[in-house]
Amino acid sequence: MKRIVPVLSVTGSDCSGNVGVQADVKTIADMGGYPLTAVTAITIQNSQSLIDISHLSAELVLKQVRTVLDDMRPAVAKVGLLGDSDVISPLRNEIISCKYIVLDPGIISSSGRRLIDNETLAAIRNYLIPETSLLMLKCKEAELILKTPILSDEDMLNAARQLHEMGAQWVLLRGGSHVRGQLTALLYGQNKKKFFTSYNTEGWRRHGVGGALSAAIATRLGFGDDMEQAISKAHEYIHSQVVYAVSAENKSLRPSDIYNQFLSLIAENYQTAHDVRFYAEKLCITPRYLCQITDKVVAKTPKQVIADYVISQAKVLLDSSRLTIQEIANKLGFSSQALFGRFFKSQEGRSPSAYRGL
Repeated sequence: MKRIVPVLSVTGSDCSGNVGVQADVKTIADMGGYPLTAVTAITIQNSQSLIDISHLSAELVLKQVRTVLDDMRPAVAKVGLLGDSDVISPLRNEIISCKYIVLDPGIISSSGRRLIDNETLAAIRNYLIPETSLLMLKCKEAELILKTPILSDEDMLNAARQLHEMGAQWVLLRGGSHVRGQLTALLYGQNKKKFFTSYNTEGWRRHGVGGALSAAIATRLGFGDDMEQAISKAHEYIHSQVVYAVSAENKSLRPSDIYNQFLSLIAENYQTAHDVRFYAEKLCITPRYLCQITDKVVAKTPKQVIADYVISQAKVLLDSSRLTIQEIANKLGFSSQALFGRFFKSQEGRSPSAYRGL
């Protein structure tokens, strides 16, 4: 007999089916779960933009949640758009019976429109974040909560640390765009941190990607995966079903997959490892094959890809921090300021101090 794994989605309804409960039902069912829903808002939108939104009363939302919890007792609740601040505290009191709470609060839409007011944002911060198993936020949303800009990998790490200190067991920050032409994500929790990087900026910014990812993670948690396993399996699903879904003219994704894994490893290890062989071994391929991959995908050597990433982070630190050049050299894994200076000049044609002085 097939095991029934109920997963509750508490979020808005989307008439286009791209996001909200409609998309969550599809994702949960695709991954083998049994979708349960509680609608918080009615939205009028298409694949391009949000046209209008009407939030349901706290009473209606809570009646849905209580009915579902009393009947099916899901182990996981995924919470998305919440537009009424009055619903948040009583909702917290209902869903804490779930083993896992995945919070993806939909503070800012994919088109950049803010969806909730300051009172609702404060209630999410005070009542839901402290109970959350996984908090998923775009960097722009984290900036609103923390009232601080996120301009570098170090800023992402500091933001994740602060959100973790608020009570979230795990934090997944998405959409870091401080390096031109790439997106960075960070998973932080339980004394672990892991950066993910992708040059497929269009795919990961598609309407509905974040909601689908959170629903997929929630489903895998319901099946008994630990958090890192759940995120890995959900990522694989989203990568194939959503991010590259329209890639009809390029059926072979293997080089792109390996390249994106390479970038994620660089984002995770660039402060200590600049050697091509290190990354090839992590990928379980030869340095020569890695050269073929990077040449095919971006027409660069692996060494240059690593150098480009280190330079991008060096520029961010030179532009936005008060660290000395020696401190920046240490942070980027160089044994001396002189070595860092020679590396920087070989890539940029000028010294770090000359760059900072512009």
